Amino acid sequence: MSVIVSVQSLTKKFGDVLAVDDISFDIPKGGITALLGGNGAGKTTTIAMLLGILQPTSGTVTILGHDMQTDRYDALQKMNFSSPYVDLPRTLTVRQNLRIYGKLYNVKNLEDRIEQLAAELDLKEFLDRPLGRLSAGQQTRVSLAKALVNTPELLLLDEPTASLDPDVADRLRSTLDHYRKKNGATILMASHNMQEVERLCDNILMMRRGKIVNRGTPQELMKIYGRQNMEDVFLDIARKEEAA
Repeated sequence: MSVIVSVQSLTKKFGDVLAVDDISFDIPKGGITALLGGNGAGKTTTIAMLLGILQPTSGTVTILGHDMQTDRYDALQKMNFSSPYVDLPRTLTVRQNLRIYGKLYNVKNLEDRIEQLAAELDLKEFLDRPLGRLSAGQQTRVSLAKALVNTPELLLLDEPTASLDPDVADRLRSTLDHYRKKNGATILMASHNMQEVERLCDNILMMRRGKIVNRGTPQELMKIYGRQNMEDVFLDIARKEEAA
């Protein structure tokens, strides 16, 4: 099985704080992997190191065959990222935002790609509206459109359905799964929606206090923790984090 992401002995310290503590994992091509854990578990720091935004204190990240410390630019052209907590330019329209990011990625037939994304993510009615005038849920969908504009081989998602009502969130999950299957893409997502994780993910990495404390399929983890659903598994992990 082809490996898209390989993380070896990854560690990140902020002064005396050990945010990520010597973690290693591989992500296979074509799957959806969830990175789960309570607040402060190290998920965001890990994703930032995968993106090359943060330099690790030690360890390596290899994505699509590229070392992200020395050779990340070729990999970044084939990746993208979405988070509802990272703002796009709010005074620009949705279309203008997508044009800018599309040009950054040298997307061919960009206007056609924007129209395609607008149809898939139900953005057409506000394509020419300033982003700052959209609801939180609408902005989440625009952020995802930005992340898909270059048809990435690796998609990193932070809370992909945050602020969405259940119907729109369900359709967005279907869109992501269809995109993955159609393009052979690989997805790594952080989420607090355990129903979403059970539905979409075929592999889970559970983090606590900067370490990966367990990994496996949703079914395997539910068996390990003796739980009927991933919501209860997540609560077990989070409460151990709080107690520690």
